[in-house]
Amino acid sequence: MVAIELRRKSGVPLYVQLKERIRQQVESGAWSPGFKLPTERELSTLLSVSRNTVSQAYRELESEGILVSLQGKGTYLTETDPSTLTASRSQRLLGIVEQALDSALHEGFDCEEFQEVARSLALEKQRLLSEVRIVFVECNREQVDFFSTQLALGRGTRIVPLLLDELLKGGTAARRIVDEAEIVVTTFFHEQVVRAAIGADKLMLAVALDPQLETVVRIARIPRNKKLALICISPVFAEKVQASLLAAGVEHQLHVATQGVDRKTLCDLLAEADIVLVSPGRKREVALLCPAGKEIIEFVYRPDLGSSNLLQSVILRLREGAVESR
Repeated sequence: MVAIELRRKSGVPLYVQLKERIRQQVESGAWSPGFKLPTERELSTLLSVSRNTVSQAYRELESEGILVSLQGKGTYLTETDPSTLTASRSQRLLGIVEQALDSALHEGFDCEEFQEVARSLALEKQRLLSEVRIVFVECNREQVDFFSTQLALGRGTRIVPLLLDELLKGGTAARRIVDEAEIVVTTFFHEQVVRAAIGADKLMLAVALDPQLETVVRIARIPRNKKLALICISPVFAEKVQASLLAAGVEHQLHVATQGVDRKTLCDLLAEADIVLVSPGRKREVALLCPAGKEIIEFVYRPDLGSSNLLQSVILRLREGAVESR
């Protein structure tokens, strides 16, 4: 899986998908104003798409005020107040609200009535989102533990982590977790295995988890003669990182240390490495053990925007159905 997943059979033009993925990085705060994007050639190579696809996405984002191209220097996120970087998203929302307000006024309702009903409805939707019980199933502890912080599903949302191995063992504890869940979420890679384990009747949703593009580009720019260490919890996560980098055309050799490596060996590796990659679960530990001034790069997988939106939609439909049946 490449750093940005473009669904070639989705029917959505690739440049449109690319625009949305870049916009997601901006809106989530992953990329801050002034961040330098990869060149059109670099990004087209990383994503295995034509340069025209990247060029069109960049041009449209530039016309929306999100990107700025400087002759001979590259393409950057605009150096403006962060709120303006989400202007296009805000404009879409504003258009939806304006259309609803115009319709309400046309039907004889006034602005105060509209405001009261809109606020009440929004609060109810928020409540519905915050009362769902979700189980997230993945094969490595890093993603299981990190997932709940990556989806904005409202306060009070309960996301219970469950390792794939624990589910497949079929123990009573894992079975109870699944039985109590309203939705089981896993990745596309494990979709069939998880479905077979939980049965056909349980609501399940598969999501895409991608490495941050800026992280992959940053690693790709590291000279090949530099020694890179990868510090993580599980061998499964290490294999996933290596596969993601290879899929993006990044062929650096990684010296891996997982949770089982003793402290002295780990400290020796950190001292010898030029640059350290680290999983979210070991970031604090590595920061304490690393020699001062050593570059540390956190390797994070995040759910894509489409998966986040789909999950929120499924939750709302589930809760609204429950309310109607009362």
